[in-house]
Amino acid sequence: MTRAYQINKEKKAKRKAVFRYIRIFLTTFVVTVLIICLSGVALIRFGAFPEIKKIIVESAMTTLNHKYIAKIFATDKEIAAIMDSGKIDDTFENTDIASIHPVEKPTDDIQLIPIKGSTYKGYILSVKDPSRVDIGVSTGLGSSGMKVEDIVKQYNAIGGINAGGFDDPEGKGKGGVPVDLLIRDGKILNIDRTNSHFLIGFNNNNILTLGNYTTQQIKDMKLRCAVSFRPFLVINGKPTIKSGDGGWGIAPRTAIGQKADGTVLLLAIDGRQLGSLGASLKDVQDIMLEYGALNAANLDGGSSTTLIYNNEVVNSPCSKYGARYVPSAFIVK
Repeated sequence: MTRAYQINKEKKAKRKAVFRYIRIFLTTFVVTVLIICLSGVALIRFGAFPEIKKIIVESAMTTLNHKYIAKIFATDKEIAAIMDSGKIDDTFENTDIASIHPVEKPTDDIQLIPIKGSTYKGYILSVKDPSRVDIGVSTGLGSSGMKVEDIVKQYNAIGGINAGGFDDPEGKGKGGVPVDLLIRDGKILNIDRTNSHFLIGFNNNNILTLGNYTTQQIKDMKLRCAVSFRPFLVINGKPTIKSGDGGWGIAPRTAIGQKADGTVLLLAIDGRQLGSLGASLKDVQDIMLEYGALNAANLDGGSSTTLIYNNEVVNSPCSKYGARYVPSAFIVK
């Protein structure tokens, strides 16, 4: 046996030993992580951290495609109880139109205001002149949606946020089929066959109107634009969430509100990412109250949450595919 052969053999033996130790380390590390994770799941599932369980269940159950996560941490009975306990009473009254007094000659002032909380970051687009806020719709309405950025560009607008919800069966929808009400230029473009509808829209006096109305009432209201979504968070200066966090966990959020002087507040909060996990509905309600909203409503959030200003996507949509395709957007002309 030559000296060179012996050295080469020893090197191979050392490499095998190193690789063996690495495999042992990695296996031990993975097993340890799995044990910690499974222990954490078990502790949460069997009641060690009830508040964490509540947030996880609420957050999962209000997504389109990840409800299965809730079942990892809770039984069906527990999930039902948690979701029932978080119900919001947003049906006690409709907007008092007389309480809003838009300034006769408002300025064209538009402000982009960064906001931050313990679990979230986001932006408010404050628009002094409510007549500049309108609804924009996808060119493929009924079949395919558009990104908010493209809806804004289509109307030569300066900004906008996503508005109403849309049908998305099994997460394969194209964002073109709005849920319930959609009005633009005073024309009803979509409405469900039910007799009552939860409305978020502006009338001809540029007053943000929230409430539950019949089909005939909506036809008589002279609305220039509207969508349907829920829950309402502030009605006539009164918060709808009196206790708890609103029952929807934490997530990306979109909302719209209006102050007594007519100023419109468009809110987008990032979520499901490092640096901004998301906000609860109570967080959104508190933000709207802090900035003076007399009326405010939650809009479609989650991976749809998108805020555009000066032809740029201001926030960070959480979808790995980028901003989603939606049927409608509140735009600022």
